[in-house]
Amino acid sequence: MTEGNGEARELPKGWIKCKLPNFCALIMGQSPPSETYNTVGDGLPFYQGKTEFGTTYPTPEKYCSVPNKIAQQGDILISVRAPVGPTNICPHKACIGRGLAAIRPLEKVKPKFIFYLLRNLEQFISKQGTGTTFKAITKDFLEELELTIPPLNEQTRIVEKIEELFSDLDQGSENLKKAQKQLKVYRQVVLKWAFEGKLTEKWRASQIQQEKLDIKTGEELLAQIKAERDRRYQQQLTEWKEAVREWEEIGKQGKKPTKPSKPKDGLPLTETELAELPQLPNDWRWVKLGSISTNIQIGPFGSLLHKSDYVLNQIPAINPSHIKNLKITPDFNQTITPEKASTLANYVLTKGDIIMGRRGEMGRCAVVTEKEDKYLCGTGSLFIRLLEQLNSFFYCFILSSRRVKTHLENSSIGTTMQNLNEDILHDIPVPLCNPVEQDKILEEIESRLSICDQLEATIIENLQKAEALRQSILKQAFEGKLVAQDPNDEPAEKLLERIKQEKLKL
Repeated sequence: MTEGNGEARELPKGWIKCKLPNFCALIMGQSPPSETYNTVGDGLPFYQGKTEFGTTYPTPEKYCSVPNKIAQQGDILISVRAPVGPTNICPHKACIGRGLAAIRPLEKVKPKFIFYLLRNLEQFISKQGTGTTFKAITKDFLEELELTIPPLNEQTRIVEKIEELFSDLDQGSENLKKAQKQLKVYRQVVLKWAFEGKLTEKWRASQIQQEKLDIKTGEELLAQIKAERDRRYQQQLTEWKEAVREWEEIGKQGKKPTKPSKPKDGLPLTETELAELPQLPNDWRWVKLGSISTNIQIGPFGSLLHKSDYVLNQIPAINPSHIKNLKITPDFNQTITPEKASTLANYVLTKGDIIMGRRGEMGRCAVVTEKEDKYLCGTGSLFIRLLEQLNSFFYCFILSSRRVKTHLENSSIGTTMQNLNEDILHDIPVPLCNPVEQDKILEEIESRLSICDQLEATIIENLQKAEALRQSILKQAFEGKLVAQDPNDEPAEKLLERIKQEKLKL
């Protein structure tokens, strides 16, 4: 099996093409009995596969008191199954399981040279894995692997040059990753300041001074909201009475219309609860989410919706997996017919609703836009319908913030999977401020996060370029283009001949 580096090319002077066993010993791993494993450090470190690998060296998670197949310090460990191809250098004597093989350089061949040589071929080797349950390569495959070997002195120069260039790349990549982490922190700071009134502090003061903003106290805002909730409830009662009258006129055929439930005012936040929350501006106040919502509803469950109800390309049902980065990404393989949707009217989404996953990752939510209007809230989700004067995008950001995520994680039920219900959502503390200021806060958030998005895209692009450059360096190294050849170097052919003679003696 020849290396997969493209078309055949002429070898530099002193280089030779040969198979792996000509310059390395090969030890295939074999897992010892499970009762010999431990995590207390008894015996040799035990490596089973890629999961223990680091950038260059593995970290032991288990030990083996009765080792079977052993790798020595300096051996190259290669993952031979699920996945195929990744490599590390064994930092000490260790036991290896069947997910690994140890490649031991012979004579004076440098371990780091073999390590980088195989790293250069990792993508090629990974594609050679076979198997249905998981991909794997065999001992025969490795023994047939044909590689190009330079003179011993040139191997040393290649390793030194690679490590010099990689050191610069590593420093640059580390700085980029550090900047990436700082951006994540900054995003959270922006959201924290936004919902504590700090982003709009100067704007708010200016508006009040110029009498451009009719600032109402938290109590006045809440009173307005309560009045609006009562008005909507009375309207629903009127519509219900009319529906009952029509139902009676047609001879009470079909199901009697259900009387609307009176909105839950809920208990106000206690002094203890308020003491645990951040300080708000004087004209803001903390309220419970239920007190500013007209409906908080979990998706259909039990016998309401079965797997057999799903069809292709009809009305999407939105579950947690369809909510990503504050947006809805429907799956048109998981939809229901309009006829089925008509039986689930209480779970149909309306533009402006906030849909949230109630299982798994907490705080995953998005606003229903005109595009998703009339989609169905899936079994694994719930939705919040706010009063009309409130900005759904403002509260969607709040519900996805770190503070709310922590609150939900602490409040959710379920041992194997976190699971939310309506009562938990009703009790979430959220800030209430003037709707005009909500719009201004959103403007400030989007302005700052837009810059973050641009910076993050640049960082990702540069990290990808660094990785591409890393692969280019390896490719050049093993084509003989990275360092100069020295005509005085002993040809690799003589090195292999010495290895052959030594193996014959053994």
